[in-house]
Parts: sequence; C-alpha cells; structure tokens
Amino acid sequence: MAKDTKTTKQKSPAAKQEQKKELVRRDDGTIELNITVPAATVQKERGKIEDALVKGIELPGFRKGMAPRDLALKKISEEKIREELLREVITNEYRKAVEKHKLQPVINPQIHIEAFENGQDLQFTAEIAEEPKVELGDYKKAIKDVSAKGKIVTEKGKEPQKPSIDAVIAAGMSQVTVKIPNVIIEREVSRLLSQVIDEVKQLGMTLENYLDSKKISVEQLREEYKNRAERDIKLEFFLRKVADEEKITVTADDITAAIAKIEDKDQQEEIKKNPYLVASIIRQQKTIDFLTQI
Repeated sequence: MAKDTKTTKQKSPAAKQEQKKELVRRDDGTIELNITVPAATVQKERGKIEDALVKGIELPGFRKGMAPRDLALKKISEEKIREELLREVITNEYRKAVEKHKLQPVINPQIHIEAFENGQDLQFTAEIAEEPKVELGDYKKAIKDVSAKGKIVTEKGKEPQKPSIDAVIAAGMSQVTVKIPNVIIEREVSRLLSQVIDEVKQLGMTLENYLDSKKISVEQLREEYKNRAERDIKLEFFLRKVADEEKITVTADDITAAIAKIEDKDQQEEIKKNPYLVASIIRQQKTIDFLTQI
C-alpha cells in the first residue's frame, strides 16, 4: 500500500499538467469541482469505517464488537464498506473544496465518480451552482404599462379591469435577465420526471402507455419539462431578487398565522418542523402581492 501511495505522489510534471483544474466555471454558470483524494487518505478512512462496522458485529463466543477484527470483517460485505467509504470521503472532501474556493452552493452537488479502485486515488467530480446574477431591468414600468391597459374603459360606467396575476408576473419577467445554470435545470427536470412516473404508476399505467396516450416521445416530454423548469426557476429567482431589493420580510407572527390556518392538526405539526419552507412560501406570496400593487 505504501508503495502505491509513493507511486501516486511521484507523478511527472507532464502527468500533472494533464489533470483537470480543480475548479471549472462553465459558460452557463455551472461550477465543476474536480477532486482527487490520495490513496493514503482513502485507506486511512477505510480503516475508520471498518472499525466502526466491526463494532456492530456479533459472533458466537464473543460479545458484540469484541470478535477478532479479521473474523468480523468477513461478515461485512465489500459493497457495504465501499458504500460507507464513498459517502464519508466524498462528503468530507467536497466540503473542504467548497470552503477552499469560498463557494456558496444553492443546490446539493451532483456527484460523478471518475475512478475508485482499492489502493489508488479516488477521483470524483461535483457539479454545483451558486445563485445566478439577476438583472431586473425596468420591471415596474412593464407592470405599470400592462396595468394601465386594463384601466381603459370602453363602456361608460364599466369598472376598470385589473390585469391577472399571471399577466403582471409575465410583464415583470419580460424585463428580467438571468442565466440559469444547467445543473439546476437538470435537477428540476429529474424531479418532474420522477413525479410523473410515480403518478403514472398509481394509475396502473407504464410510462410507455402514458407517452402513447399523449402521442409524445420521451425526448419531447423531457424537452417540455426542461422549458417548464427553466421558466419556473427564472420566476423563483425573479421573486427572490424583488423581495431582496424591496426588503420584503417574514415575521414569526406571519408563520404562526399561516400554520394556524391549516385545519388538519397532523399536517400542522408536520409543517411546524420546517418553518424555513413556510417562511419562503409566505415571502414569495408577499412579493407577488407587492407586484400586483405596482
């Protein structure tokens, strides 16, 4: 093992140049972290994982966790060890890379394992994204323009017609410039696809049957969800930016009042466990209310 570690460290300058940069910023805003964990570090962590797993093993004639290590290890599958090892090492090294580069991810990383063999370096890629830059433009003027059109009275005595919330939001978003990182879009597309697959299963259908009934292909469904995801995410960042600029906040009383309106007591208790989600929804609604009053 020591020999393998030494060999890994003594790479030629040419080999080092061939390695990917640790941090790569793609044009769409996606951040790629290419992380290499030395074999010695992986092996050290493997020892800790094995020690922890051995403590839970019971063998005839020995108290729990007291069996000889070599015998106890035979009761633990290599797959289990590798699974725990990957989870621990990737989590630790990913956090170190994020801190090193002073990143502020807005989503959990998408992990791609490039190489992982016993006695060798672990190489993996983590794709993440920070909050994209949002330029609001003159969104207030656009909303005022659409609102003004609704005030034109063509019949005497007829009340001015207010634009719909959708029309107000569409007018505001028409002025917004934001580049959504592809990793965020793909994450939402995967969520939407998983959701539709679950719904289709509940109806007793296969995905193929569902697609046939809609007369669309998997590619067309994915493209439809991609457009939907991009639109929804753009809206989310638009509302968040407006809320930040207008200093729209949520108080503890707002959260308490919102939860109190839920009639189902069990649901109330469940929602209380995630006050941040409740606050986010309330803030978003307050922002929409603000837009409709422009």
